[in-house]
Amino acid sequence: MGIIAWIVLGLIAGAIARMILPGKQGGGWLGALLTGLLGALLGGWIASAIFNINVNDAFFDLPTWIFAILGGVIVGFVWQAITRSRSKA
Repeated sequence: MGIIAWIVLGLIAGAIARMILPGKQGGGWLGALLTGLLGALLGGWIASAIFNINVNDAFFDLPTWIFAILGGVIVGFVWQAITRSRSKA
C-alpha cells in the first residue's frame, strides 16, 4: 500500500475507533487521523508479532481493517487515560 492509502486507512480507522470508544475525544479530524495512523501501526505490529498475520498485502483486506481499528481503539483508550489524569490534577 502507498502512503496515501495508509493515510486514508488511518483516517477511516481512527474515526471508527473514536465511535467505538465511549466519552468525549478532542482533536477533530486531525486527532482521528493520528489515532488511526498510530492505531494502524500498532495493529499491524500486533497482527504480525502475535498472530503472524501479514496486513500489508491489500487496502481492502479484512484483517488490515480489523487490526487497524483495534489498534486505534487501544491508542484512543491510552490517549483518554493520559488526558483524563492530566485534567484531574
